[in-house]
Amino acid sequence: MKITVVGIGYVGLSISILLAQKNTVIALDIIESKVDKINSKKSPISDTEVEKFLSSKKLNLTATTDKNLAYCEAELIIICTPTNYDPTTNQFNTKTIENTLRESSKINKNSMVVIKSTVPVGYTRDLNEKYKDRDIIFSPEFLREGKALFDNLFPSRIVIGSKSRKAKIFAKLLKESAIKKDIEEVFIESDEAEATKLFSNTFLAMRVAFFNELDSYAMTHNLDTNAIIKSVCLDPRINDYYNNPSFGYGGYCLPKDTKQLLANYKDVPHNLIRAIVESNSTRKDYISERISDLNPNVVGIYRLVMKTGSDNIRSSSIQGIMRRLKEKDIPVIIYEPIIKEKKYLDTEVVNDIQQFKSKSDLIITNRMTNEILDVKKKVFTRDITGEN
Repeated sequence: MKITVVGIGYVGLSISILLAQKNTVIALDIIESKVDKINSKKSPISDTEVEKFLSSKKLNLTATTDKNLAYCEAELIIICTPTNYDPTTNQFNTKTIENTLRESSKINKNSMVVIKSTVPVGYTRDLNEKYKDRDIIFSPEFLREGKALFDNLFPSRIVIGSKSRKAKIFAKLLKESAIKKDIEEVFIESDEAEATKLFSNTFLAMRVAFFNELDSYAMTHNLDTNAIIKSVCLDPRINDYYNNPSFGYGGYCLPKDTKQLLANYKDVPHNLIRAIVESNSTRKDYISERISDLNPNVVGIYRLVMKTGSDNIRSSSIQGIMRRLKEKDIPVIIYEPIIKEKKYLDTEVVNDIQQFKSKSDLIITNRMTNEILDVKKKVFTRDITGEN
C-alpha cells in the first residue's frame, strides 16, 4: 500500500518505519533537518530500535517536506501531528490535524485517513460529519518514549475507533509488520477509542502520583520508602512495576492527556481525575520545599530529559522543580548535553560535567546515573530502583 505519515515525531517515525518494511511509505514533516536525517538513514529522535532499523533494515521509506509528493498517490494518510494542550481553551489544540485534512483534501480526497494524534472525546465523530467524503478513523497509540518502535513491533493491543472494513485493513497492516503474534484487536466506536487513550494515560499518571505521594509520606515521617513500596507491591493485584518515585509525571503525554480528560468531565461528577491532575503540582511543591530546606548555595540540575534513553525535555518534571527553586531565589545551573545554547529558560547551562559538579553544592536528578556517582553525597534524588 502507498502510505503517507504526517509528522515525524516519535509516533510518526516509529509507525513509518514499522509499515515501510512491507509498504511504500512517505513521511511528511515541515522540519527540513528531520527529513534530511531520515533520508540519510539517521534518526532524529533517541530510540534504539529506530536507529537500528534506519541504519540496517531494508525499508521503502522516503521523507519529504513536499505536500504534493506526499499526498498525490497516497491510499492511506496517517496523521501523527502534535496536539498540545491549550490552557486557554481547556482542550487540545487540533489545528495541525485540521490543516492536514484541509491540505490533503485539495490534492487527494480519496485516501483513507487514520488519526494517531491524541484528541478530545467526540473529535473524530465531528470530523466525519464535516468531511463526509473522507473515511476518517481514530486509532490511539500506546508508545513509550525511547521505545516507540519496539512498542509498535510488540504492541500490547491494537485499538481502532471504527468497525468498518477499512478499519480491519488498517489493523491488518499493523499486524503484518509487527514481530509479536496473536495481538489483541479491539474495534470500537471512535468516541470509545478516544476515551481509551485518555483513561489509559490517566491511570498511568495516577500510579505515578500514588507512589510519589507514598514517598512524600515516608519522607515526612522519616520512613524507608523502598521498604514500604516493596511490601505493598508484593500484593499480586498491585504488582512490582511502574512504582519508582520521581519528581512528578511529565513528558509528551501524561500532563496533557490528564488535563484533557479532566476537561471532558465538566458535566460528570468526579473527584479522582481532578486529584490526579492536581497531585503533580503538589508533588513538585513538596520536593522543592525539601530541597530549599537544605539551604543550597547553587543547585545543579542534572539532565532535563524525562528519562534514560530519551531526548525529550518538554514538560519534564524536573523543570517544574527548577522553576520553583528560582522563584525562591536559589541560584540554579543546568547540565544538559542536548542543549547547545549557553542559557535555557534564562538559566546558565554548564555542559562540562566536571565544572558542573564543582560549581554545584547540591545536584538534583530525577534518575540516578553512573556519571554522578562520584559526587553521590551531594545528589538529591527520589530514584530508588534506577528504572524509568
